Amino acid sequence: MTIELGPVGAYLTTAEATAADAVALERAGYGAIWLAASPAADLLAAERLLDATSRIVVGTSVLNVWQADAGTVADAYHRITAKHDGRLLVGIGAGHREIDAGYTSPVAKVESYLDFLVAAGVPADRVLLAALGPRMLRLAAERAAGTLTLQVTPEHTRRARESLGPGKLVIPGHGVVRDTDVERARETGRAGLRPILGISSYAANLRRIGYTDDELTDPFADRLLDALVLHGDEPAIAAGIRAELAAGADHVGLHVLGEDPIGTLRSVADAVRDGQGLPV
Repeated sequence: MTIELGPVGAYLTTAEATAADAVALERAGYGAIWLAASPAADLLAAERLLDATSRIVVGTSVLNVWQADAGTVADAYHRITAKHDGRLLVGIGAGHREIDAGYTSPVAKVESYLDFLVAAGVPADRVLLAALGPRMLRLAAERAAGTLTLQVTPEHTRRARESLGPGKLVIPGHGVVRDTDVERARETGRAGLRPILGISSYAANLRRIGYTDDELTDPFADRLLDALVLHGDEPAIAAGIRAELAAGADHVGLHVLGEDPIGTLRSVADAVRDGQGLPV
């Protein structure tokens, strides 16, 4: 089976993601809501949003394999898809050495987690991997529907598409700041990125695609901030989304930094549709 995601999705944390917001995003034309920040393994947050809507896909971005019990995830998947077939995607990720107790080989851990999910009847084409480096990207190509990536650029998306080949999903996520004051927008982006860029796996990936240690050191280079956080007016943000699609993305997830996230997401969807004739 295929899942129609459309060109753009919305990132919301479990705490932010209300049923009313899900309805508003569906009406605005969004193809997916991505539940950020390691949602609970019971997937009740995803179920609540699916119960409130009729079309939009809900995905996890991402379940932490060190924290989310695979058996609980599998049971939740079957419970939810019995009601909402074809509208749930399970994104999983290997966590981070700085955060997760007992962190060892991330690839081996993800492989064993996938083994369990498949044995429990969760189809591989409903699972996405948070894959940054070459080994995890190969695993996403071989064992999953594709990859969800955060804190990346179109260059990483191009490499991910080359690694996964056609027929697999490549879904980058970007911060979004709707603000035409460039320096103020960068400062908002800087505040959002500061805790993330201190994590070694994100920094290592950005080095692989050409950023230097100086650029990755706080307060971070403007070139880096501009690549990771789409900012400006709605047409400027839409242009950043189209750059990702041109680099090989199937769909781009948007995480609003700043006030009025749903209003920003609505206006960006209009700009994407108006600017390229996309069916948002």
